[in-house]
Amino acid sequence: MQYQNDVEAADALKAAYQEIRAEIGKVIIGQDDVVKSVLISIFSNGHCLLVGVPGLAKTLLVQTVAKVLDLNFNRIQFTPDLMPSDIIGSEILGEDRHFKFIRGPVFANIILADEINRTPPKTQAALLEAMQEKSVTAAGVTHHLEQPFFVLATQNPIEQEGTYPLPEAQLDRFMFNVTLHYPTLAEEIQVVKNTTGSKVSDVKKVLDGKQIVYFQQLVRNIPVTDHVLEYAVKLAAKTRPHTELATADVNRLLSWGAGPRASQFLVLGAKCHAVISGKYSPDIEDVQAVAKAILRHRIVRSYQAEAEGISADQLIEKLF
Repeated sequence: MQYQNDVEAADALKAAYQEIRAEIGKVIIGQDDVVKSVLISIFSNGHCLLVGVPGLAKTLLVQTVAKVLDLNFNRIQFTPDLMPSDIIGSEILGEDRHFKFIRGPVFANIILADEINRTPPKTQAALLEAMQEKSVTAAGVTHHLEQPFFVLATQNPIEQEGTYPLPEAQLDRFMFNVTLHYPTLAEEIQVVKNTTGSKVSDVKKVLDGKQIVYFQQLVRNIPVTDHVLEYAVKLAAKTRPHTELATADVNRLLSWGAGPRASQFLVLGAKCHAVISGKYSPDIEDVQAVAKAILRHRIVRSYQAEAEGISADQLIEKLF
């Protein structure tokens, strides 16, 4: 894939994004912001956490994205008895009396980690190590995962009984925390029309793995002005109570703020958002467009904020 320059490549990424959205739209009705966030995190080489009640087409969305992007897809249903070896694979004794490594489901381009908070911390950590290092280690041997590698994990916000909430340090591994909402009445009518007949929507492949890796590098090459970069870093720093940029509201309503990884993701996400919006460099609006999904799982509200019913999103909006 050859482009004359980065401007031509950026135009190609925008066109590919629009084509991908159109193909996904044949299967997924509505959920525009969710689809946008998932695609931005793929092109930014990040991972995504989807929080929503069952039945909102989370699995179908990931399967459709994998088809359109011509990527290998595996779904792992997390349960309390799932072991780390069930995810990364294990060594078995072969017929030739030698041990060989049998790869687990994590060896795919897109992983759907369904209900990640239903499995014990040891198993969560096995997946999260793969997310961060892009490799797994078994019996002292490191096995590298095929690129691109993208984890989309889901959580059910209603049921908390018998679950193992992800620690803050592990939540931080996810670029985006995306909240799924119920469809509108018009969207739900369209969903039921499309899914209760015999018609099957077919999607065509738009990009392959090599092209995605190329576009991931392109996003990193997008120039960003010092003004915008400083705004992104200050936005993350403002969430940290009792620091130099913290306001009285932050000190009162937050007990913990976002770390430096949030600043990195704000800049990367803004770069990708700018390109798919037809710009060649991000501005402050691009940072704000991705800020809620990047910051909402990295800040910890104080007891006072919870008592007053102030959501994480409302707190983030106050910082813009």
